[in-house]
Amino acid sequence: MGIPTLIKTLTASNDASLSFVDGTADVTLDSTYDEYMFVFTDINPVTDSTEFTFQVNVDGQSGYNEIVTSAGFYSYHTEAGTESGLAYSTLIDQAQGTAGQVIMRDVGNGADESGAGILHLFTPSNTTYVTHFYSETSSYHKDNAATKDFAAGYFNVTGAIDEIEFKFSAGNFDGVIQMYGIS
Repeated sequence: MGIPTLIKTLTASNDASLSFVDGTADVTLDSTYDEYMFVFTDINPVTDSTEFTFQVNVDGQSGYNEIVTSAGFYSYHTEAGTESGLAYSTLIDQAQGTAGQVIMRDVGNGADESGAGILHLFTPSNTTYVTHFYSETSSYHKDNAATKDFAAGYFNVTGAIDEIEFKFSAGNFDGVIQMYGIS
């Protein structure tokens, strides 16, 4: 991995979403870097048992509804130590879908429940090939369990991606998201 350069930090305080848009407020989501990394800290939903998602827009488009193909799995261990496992996740899987890509499942909204993680986005400004991504997150699940979610896939578009939005499947949230360029 190259050297990360912090580009922008956004903080949600009971917000519906956070968006990084190229050319606004010192955000550079363009060909400056071949890889962008988003780091999530203390992501806590207002609504219990919701999914943390992201979606993108191609330059000139709106609606955060680009075509995604993805897959994912998770591991978990209950607080009581009575259950643990590793499983495929249909919540993370999309087959040419346009919904927000799930990167954290069923996050709890209690004061001691939150999530953290990293998303990598590769060559978003490339107009020849699709844009790949992968994420690795850790959260406190609504059912009193520590979970680790893994997602990977690609946006099946060949236009330059210059906007990315993060939000929960329902309700507002608190937390910090940092955007880095990797050189």
